[in-house]
Formats: sequence, structure tokens, C-alpha cells
Amino acid sequence: MPIFRLVQRVPGGLMIIPLLLGATINTFWPQVLEIGGFTQAVYKDGALAIIGVFLVCMGGQLSFKATGPVVQKGFAILIGKLLAGVAVGLVAGFLMPDGTLWTLTPLAIVAAMTNSNGGLYAALTSEFGNKTDRGAIAVISLNDGPFLTLVVLGAAGLATIPILAFVAVLVPIVIGFILGNIDPEMREFLKKGEKLLIPFFAFPLGANIDFNAIVVAGPPGILLGIFTVVISGGGAMLFLHLLNVAKRRPKSRRNLISGAAESSTAGAAVATPAVVAAADPAFLQILDIATAQVAGSVVTTAILTPLLTVLIYRWQMKRGIDPENEYPDLADDVPAEHARA
Repeated sequence: MPIFRLVQRVPGGLMIIPLLLGATINTFWPQVLEIGGFTQAVYKDGALAIIGVFLVCMGGQLSFKATGPVVQKGFAILIGKLLAGVAVGLVAGFLMPDGTLWTLTPLAIVAAMTNSNGGLYAALTSEFGNKTDRGAIAVISLNDGPFLTLVVLGAAGLATIPILAFVAVLVPIVIGFILGNIDPEMREFLKKGEKLLIPFFAFPLGANIDFNAIVVAGPPGILLGIFTVVISGGGAMLFLHLLNVAKRRPKSRRNLISGAAESSTAGAAVATPAVVAAADPAFLQILDIATAQVAGSVVTTAILTPLLTVLIYRWQMKRGIDPENEYPDLADDVPAEHARA
């Protein structure tokens, strides 16, 4: 059987298989990808650059009239995920006798559950979502870095909003957005990159994941990953549902894919406990534990978030909820010759 057809038979295989392959090589033979030159640049260090190109291609598919739905959807899943993480962190810190929830520290809980893997989100929404799902990354990038964690833990006075980090995500999208809106042929040209680039950034994303992190974190790290997927992903999907209800959208158009794809922990979140501890030394005594627990969540969610997204996609399709039909009024954004293909 041809390789491409075999990959497509696996739900989300275009992203999941390269990611797991990269993680496996990085766990057992990391030196294979660290030989410098083009090999290391593409297969180990290239995720951000390739995702940047992907964002240009994705931005090219957004029309001016899609910006409203993109912003609404982005803030719905951002706030849903944030409130879910805050709720669990507060329960652990104030309601549990020892200030932890099954040994999970509030620091680790908030750091893991309020942050998300943008690359994973981009890949999943590209394969299972629509253009508004993909475009919402421009909003959810606000949860990158330790800012929200510092705010939740009461250290906001020692932090600054990472405006440049947000702008850095936004610029490639805006460039694609402008190109796609001034030239329909450019939009059609950029569209090819949305699928083509997925395995090329999925592999280096995986190549920065070490399965040993699960061993180091132990059961608490795995539990935190499950909490992140189920509770923070559930919070994001709940707020999407509430948005759909408020908009009185028909049930056949209540698409929740972006909420499911937002249920991960970003790799950068592993550094968040150290940043928080630098801002507030009171956290130094739990720094190592929290860091290991967050790392366990990163790896666990890298496996479970794609599975959740696939399950939600199949659940929706069985009920006639096709993400591509969520915004019928945006269908005419596709050039006529593509619509006939």
C-alpha cells in the first residue's frame, strides 16, 4: 500500500505519525538529529520557521468577513481554557488540606492547563477544522508564556504582558491575510501549503519531545496531562457551545473542533515554573516538582489531544456537524475553479 494512503488511514495521521516518529527518535537516538546542517535545521530545529510559513498560508485563506468569527471563537476557547485551569488550581490551593491535588501543585496545574501548544493546534485545525478554527490561533497565542500563570498566582505586579510574542504570531497571519485578500490567485496558491506543511512541522515538534519526561514526572505528570485534556479542553468546548447558543446557531453548525485542539500543554510551559519562581521566591521549594509535572503534561497531551480532536470530529460528523459547513456565508471565499475541483 502506498505510504501516503497508509498515513491517511490513521485518524490525524498526517500530523500524529510524524510527531510520534520525531519523539521516538529524540527519546532513543537524539544524536541522529543533532548533526548540524540541513538535517538538524529541518528535522530538529525547524518547527517554528515552518509553522511561520504555515501561518502565512493559513492567513491567506481568511477573508475580511471572517475576522469577526475568528476573534469570537479565539476568545471563547482562550477564556474557557483559562477559567478551567484557574478553577482546578484554586481548588488545589485553597480547598485541599495540603495545598495540592493528588500531589499536583497549583503552580504546575495553572502553568499546564492555561497554556497550549500552538503548533499542535495549527496542525489539528488544519486537518479537522475550518478557516475560522485555524485563524483563532491569532487570539489564543495570548496564552503563550508565563504571563497568565503569574496573574493567576498573584504575581502580576512583577510581570509584563508579552506583547511582542503575540505580535510575532500575528505578523505571518496578517501578511497572508493581506496577500489572499488582494489577489484571489495568491490565495489559491497559498492554500496548498496548509496541508503540505503539516508533516514538516509535526516531525520537529515531536523531535523536541522526550518520552522519558513521563517517567520522571510519574503518575502525577500523566494525571495533569489528563486533567488538561479533559478539563481545560472541556472548558474551551463549553465556552464555544455557549457562544453558539448565544448566536442561536443551528445545531448542525455548532462546531467544537477548535476547543478540542486547544486542550494541550505547550512545550514552553515547562519553563513557566522557573519564571514564576524567579518572580516570587516562595515557589522555589516546589520548582523541581512543578517543572517535572508540567513536562509530563506536555508529553501526555501531545498524545491525547489529537485523540480527543479525532473523537470530537467523528462525534460531530455522525450528527451532521461538518466543520466546513459552520459558516456557509464564507464558502464563496474559495475561488470558483477550486470549488469545482
